[in-house]
Amino acid sequence: MKKKVAFFDTKPYDRRSFDAAEGSSEYEIEYFETRLTERSVALTKGFDAVCAFVNDEISATVIDKLYENGVRLIAMRCAGYNNVDVCHAVERIRIVRVPAYSPYAVAEHALALLMTLNRKIHRAHLRTRDSNFSIVGLVGVDMFGKTVGVIGAGKIGKIMTDILCGLGMNVLVYDKYQDQKWAESKGVRYASLDEIYAESQVITLHCPLTEESHHLVNKESIEKMRDGVMIINTSRGPLIDTKALIKGLKSGKIGAAGLDVYEEEADYFFEDYSEEIVTDDVLARLLTFNNVIVTSHQAFLTEEALANISRTTFSNMDTYFAGQHGPNEICGNCEDGNCVRHQNR
Repeated sequence: MKKKVAFFDTKPYDRRSFDAAEGSSEYEIEYFETRLTERSVALTKGFDAVCAFVNDEISATVIDKLYENGVRLIAMRCAGYNNVDVCHAVERIRIVRVPAYSPYAVAEHALALLMTLNRKIHRAHLRTRDSNFSIVGLVGVDMFGKTVGVIGAGKIGKIMTDILCGLGMNVLVYDKYQDQKWAESKGVRYASLDEIYAESQVITLHCPLTEESHHLVNKESIEKMRDGVMIINTSRGPLIDTKALIKGLKSGKIGAAGLDVYEEEADYFFEDYSEEIVTDDVLARLLTFNNVIVTSHQAFLTEEALANISRTTFSNMDTYFAGQHGPNEICGNCEDGNCVRHQNR
């Protein structure tokens, strides 16, 4: 008998990639456009598993209701799981994720934000569409020789470092776990956060969201940064205190910001609100700056990434329903997402 899986917060591209993936025929899938929340969790009755995404709200209450409804697996089709009460799920529901779908996609999007902001491509595009061919106010800088700080040197951070080295930039890297052999091979240097703040013309964030990294970019850290610094964030919205960012933009301390994520993005991202008024005053203020680009959490969105997400998700579910523990399982004791305790049980 096929296992029933409820997919939440789905869009047309999700359905296409999952329906086309090898292994999809082994499951009975129902796609829901709504996010998984305390209100929508009632829809999971009769399902064996749920497949969730970054803005689903998988709280302790939701987990209890999932368990009551017979759900025993939460398959996250993303790398992050800060929206899941993982500790509450232990001994109730197993959780798996997709730790790496396409680090190239995210790193390349970060580069796109950086280069667009530097060369004012977004502003030039709007001008020429209005037959305004003036280039006044569109002066950028050569990235060659400039110093960039990469905060977080996992798969994405390392690929971003490769790209930046290719531009001839001086790369400083911060990570809790240093890979000195890799750094030496790339000709980059590990530095403290304070060094990165003080020396970098560009700072790009590629670290996970934890209690330690929450509001990593805040009033105090911004004060330590170089005047005119550019900040890029394609990781998690709450890494940045948005109100502090806005103050930095208004004062000129921050020269530009490229954001693919936002603290309160769950209220808006992935949906069309073009016929409505944005009532989030902080987001609305961000959108008024001509030196800020906000994209709607699309850094992952490539054909290759979508294929990898669907393939890995089905593999994760196959492993669970075969009664096994896989490398993509997470629990309350996992920092890196590999549940050794469960695997060795």
